[in-house]
Amino acid sequence: MGRTDRAGRVIAAPPATVYRALLDRDALEVWLPPHGMRGRVEHWDPRPGGGFRMELTYLDPTDSPGKTSDATDVVDVGFVELVPAERMVQQAVFEAEDPAYAGTMTMTWQLTAIGERTEVTVTATDVPPGIDQAAHEAGIASSLANLASYVEAAD
Repeated sequence: MGRTDRAGRVIAAPPATVYRALLDRDALEVWLPPHGMRGRVEHWDPRPGGGFRMELTYLDPTDSPGKTSDATDVVDVGFVELVPAERMVQQAVFEAEDPAYAGTMTMTWQLTAIGERTEVTVTATDVPPGIDQAAHEAGIASSLANLASYVEAAD
């Protein structure tokens, strides 16, 4: 393992607003699924040592088969570190029979204030080799675009 994937975006909202959206179950279901997917949180415990389980469903699985089933990715996410308005560190494990998707991926969401805006940088380390790097980075970028739309509309 050992691969690192990254994506970032400047969002027109302050860090506290962005951080709240990272830890709001209903918000997460709206903005986290990348384009072409929908998500459902099955378990929610937003504290260090807690976490969540999310089922992501492909709207059209023809060209993007899922990791868990033909049409889904199921991921268990643990909250490792939560620093309000600054950083969230998660450990994600996909439910998959294929060993190419095995292992624990660490996702670090770094929030940096730029005036009243926020630069959000997502760094994924120890990415399982079965996850295509370009597709993963595009997916993170899509989630960040959704997050921007979500918080900018609410702010």
